Amino acid sequence: MFLTTRRTFLAAAATAALTTGLPMQAWGQDMPEIEFLYSPFADYAPFFVAKDLGFFDEFGADVTLSPKGNTAETIQMLASGNIEAGAATWGASLFNALDRGATVSIIATLARMPDTVPSPSPFMVSQQAWDAGIQSVEDLKGKRVGIPGPGGFGMYSVAKALEKGGLSVADVEAVFLPPPATAAAFANGALEAGWSIEPFAHQLEAQGLGRRLVDDHTFGTELGFIAFNQDFVRDHEDAVVRFMAGYLKGARLLDNGGWEDDSIVEIVAKYTGTDPETLRGIPYTIRSEDGAIDMTSVRAQEEFFRQAGDLAYEGQADIDGVYRVDLLEQANTLLADNP
Repeated sequence: MFLTTRRTFLAAAATAALTTGLPMQAWGQDMPEIEFLYSPFADYAPFFVAKDLGFFDEFGADVTLSPKGNTAETIQMLASGNIEAGAATWGASLFNALDRGATVSIIATLARMPDTVPSPSPFMVSQQAWDAGIQSVEDLKGKRVGIPGPGGFGMYSVAKALEKGGLSVADVEAVFLPPPATAAAFANGALEAGWSIEPFAHQLEAQGLGRRLVDDHTFGTELGFIAFNQDFVRDHEDAVVRFMAGYLKGARLLDNGGWEDDSIVEIVAKYTGTDPETLRGIPYTIRSEDGAIDMTSVRAQEEFFRQAGDLAYEGQADIDGVYRVDLLEQANTLLADNP
């Protein structure tokens, strides 16, 4: 019921081409394939929904979703032209790459932390540590804290959580490991606390391995962005616009009650490898309705990494020079004309 008939689709396409400035003849042609790199987290749910419910197809975008390793991999593969599109979190490596002139185009937000609790990305303490008396941030001085890696959102998030207790990352023993490994580390006593993200945070609570210690440390923070290879964007702007229209349709569905639909949850469960029951009722990241990026939040993260000594340049990275707001605006117009 989510897919239009071909006749209706082509008529809507022609109308959209007139209103958005996309070339009408392109709607009848095959679009170049867009391979999009994703992580198996709920933050990427709009892409899973857009793919499986046919939203990309509705707008004529030929999209393949491929799992990835890490943010650095995404930026490197985009810049080298080995991949057309992907999403990544804001971090020191990204800011440095932009300053060096990395050949990527940023199109829209991936996800943003909500201004509510519980958080989709809490700072957690192991149940063992809690039982041993570590029940506040202040108690973590000198203790082992899990962080996904240096220079990324996980580091920024942990630093903001530690600030709640007057500590900094320098006051704890940083242990770098990915979120899925936190469960084992909590269970065997290798960590006292650590960064997490849904659905892993919920799993830690459900298994009795961890509990939330700080939930209100990253309200409104931009988590990540959607980017394309710059050459691909130059040659295929219309394909990028159509991809983004499909993404925005999936995002709006989720952000307006879609998570209450069991069929939607089943789709996300398939891509994340998570049991549907685990996904039901957990807190989720959100997005601005039009996909715009809150640059104030991004600049705050850039300044954090500058103060940490992780940036190899002075001043601000030229994000505006690669942020294609014009294509995002076209995608919004296309979606408005073909809801």
